[in-house]
Amino acid sequence: MEENVNNATEPKKLNFLEEIIEKDLAEGKVESIMTRFPPEPNGYLHLGHAKSICLNFGLAQKYGGKTNLRYDDTNPVKEDVEYVDSIKEDIKWLGFQWDKELYASDYFDQLYQWAEDLIKRGLAYVDDQTQEEIRAGRGTVDTPGTDSPYRNRSVEENLKLFREMRDGKYADGEKVLRAKIDMAHPNMMFRDPLLYRIKHASHHRTGDKWCIYPMYDYTHGQCDSIEHITHSICTLEFDVHRPLYDWFIQTLGIYPSHQYEFARLNLTYTLMSKRKLLELVQKEIVSGWDDPRMPTLCGVRRRGYTAEALKMFCDKIGVSKRDQLMDIQLLEWCVRQDLNARSNRYMVVQDPLKVTLTNWPAGQVEWFDCPLNPADPDGAKRKVPFTGELLIDKADFMEDAPKKFFRLKPDGEVRLKYTYIIKCNEVVKDADGNVVELKCTYDPTTRPGGSEEWRSVKGTIHWVSTEFAKELELRNYDRLFTLADMSQVPEDKDYKDFLNPDSLVMGKGWAEPALLEDKSGIAVQFERTGYYFRDKDSTPEHPIFNKTVALKDSYKPE
Repeated sequence: MEENVNNATEPKKLNFLEEIIEKDLAEGKVESIMTRFPPEPNGYLHLGHAKSICLNFGLAQKYGGKTNLRYDDTNPVKEDVEYVDSIKEDIKWLGFQWDKELYASDYFDQLYQWAEDLIKRGLAYVDDQTQEEIRAGRGTVDTPGTDSPYRNRSVEENLKLFREMRDGKYADGEKVLRAKIDMAHPNMMFRDPLLYRIKHASHHRTGDKWCIYPMYDYTHGQCDSIEHITHSICTLEFDVHRPLYDWFIQTLGIYPSHQYEFARLNLTYTLMSKRKLLELVQKEIVSGWDDPRMPTLCGVRRRGYTAEALKMFCDKIGVSKRDQLMDIQLLEWCVRQDLNARSNRYMVVQDPLKVTLTNWPAGQVEWFDCPLNPADPDGAKRKVPFTGELLIDKADFMEDAPKKFFRLKPDGEVRLKYTYIIKCNEVVKDADGNVVELKCTYDPTTRPGGSEEWRSVKGTIHWVSTEFAKELELRNYDRLFTLADMSQVPEDKDYKDFLNPDSLVMGKGWAEPALLEDKSGIAVQFERTGYYFRDKDSTPEHPIFNKTVALKDSYKPE
């Protein structure tokens, strides 16, 4: 009978990184876990970074370790304090706290000293070739590279030239410092990689102290080593960089940090290239980095996605060593699952049709106590006003209705949610034959919780009181691109050719007044419609709500 054991009781299978960490701890290879999240402050974080954040911080939390936030700030031309601040805000929003806030620039002096050490040991040299000449000299995967004509400069000359580079004697691109390894190495990363380039640019932290800046491959492993990072977790494209990462650490004889790679997050209908996202911002194709159509964390936050939903999503997609394209519907499913459990409910009519109750006492207002969340019927309530003039959605009425149409129709009955059953007695049309008003009667014996015997009808629709309705601006967002796999843009096309013209459709809504008093801080559910989040530009005089996600979807996660 063992095969009938409920799988839900089985412990969750470890991913490959957890297996490595548990083995390292068990064998005493490390005493405690230290990870790091190393963003470059040249743009806003996106959903791909969320996976890395959850992984680095989550592994450290699980095994009682710590995580450093370390900015890879080695390119002053593209980096800015604005991005530094936004990264911190995004990490905190996801619910994580770093141990130390550090910068690669903290180590510029040490990195420079190590570079001089490599020169003195004959393992680095100053090269005067142009970028194009260096690139051509590297050879190909099938052919070895050729030595630079400057490769055999003396230690003394290399030291002199490198110090002159540091002191600002040469122009940008005039010289570089390269490691001296093997121009015929099968791994092209070893074909005398660049260590330093000249950039006469002010740095956001070091100012004008430096005009030479270290390259990523030279910087990253040494920074990990200085911080005693035990598990340096990178995305899969850095797999070919790992041997060079190890070479620098071993050659310099410093703390043996080690790099591990996992598959990056790729989502359907989504671009996660900071360069292309920046272009969308600069060309004003979107309203900014936090445009709710953007895959940036500030963008999805403004749309109403929750940190809890993103962490649920990262947990469900897991950690693998194989790149795969994840369906954005899984992310939307996670958002819907989280909001369904926690969000407050309100009624909002978006395509209004007037309903007049001809037997309602003139001027009477009745207030109903309605649950904020049906999952907790005994929980918090909101007050909803009911009057003799109402608005319903046009889609909830049909003059020539089919047999199984269970909403309002001539001589038909429907329940107005939380309140009475009404009957449509007369359809009023304008000169063009358009339905503009329904004259109905309400049955006072059908009030929920009343003393009369309960009477059921098959249809229940939402509504708002015309007198108390609050007008909203609605921004209905959809996917930014029409191509499912944005990594497969044809060569004769530009990625912008696949922008979705309907990614933002403006609309209006009329809401029950309690909506504007909502202080929950998360998206709310417009009953029977979808989830919406109050925009940061919203004011009491001009409420604005962004569509977060539709109410239902046929998608079912595996």
